[in-house]
Amino acid sequence: MDKRFERLLLKYTECTTKSGRKKIEQQLWRRFGAHKTVFVMDMSGFSRLSQKYGIVHYLSMVHRMQLVTQPIVDQHAGQVIKFEADNCFAAFDNPHDAVRAAIALNISFSSMNLFTPEEFDIRISIGIDDGDVLMIGGPDYFGNPVNGACKLGEDLASPGEILVSEHAFQQIPAGAGIHGNPVNYLVSGIELNAYSIPY
Repeated sequence: MDKRFERLLLKYTECTTKSGRKKIEQQLWRRFGAHKTVFVMDMSGFSRLSQKYGIVHYLSMVHRMQLVTQPIVDQHAGQVIKFEADNCFAAFDNPHDAVRAAIALNISFSSMNLFTPEEFDIRISIGIDDGDVLMIGGPDYFGNPVNGACKLGEDLASPGEILVSEHAFQQIPAGAGIHGNPVNYLVSGIELNAYSIPY
């Protein structure tokens, strides 16, 4: 984590006035804030495969996932922020590029699975959201779009599914050829509207 970010967070905690905290928050957003499309990809079946075949088996699949994912994200003008366990966290400048990368990844893994035994098949779920985030280096990022993409990709999307928040989907150009089926979820009492992307 960026040392300047850590210092400002500590300063925020120690500040005793609302106006002082607000100024520090504004400093943080000026220095580290960015508008990004957040992409979170999760490999499906971690618990089941690890219990059935062992952690080495699953780690070998995670490694293959990373080798395939990095260049595809790069090719679609994205940036891998981090690989964490069996997840990929990435950032794009717009939802269109993020969705194109998500489709390319699903097609790539589906094609690879034709040539591997079932126990080595890689299936992924992806969540995409858009908005203001704190890009703090390290590498890491934080913000409501990160939480939204995690919820969509890790908790709600089925294997092979791409879920895009309503806000992100509305920013995809009408002529881009990207279609979505509206879906609604109730998560912790909050209604979440999104689109499932067929490909």
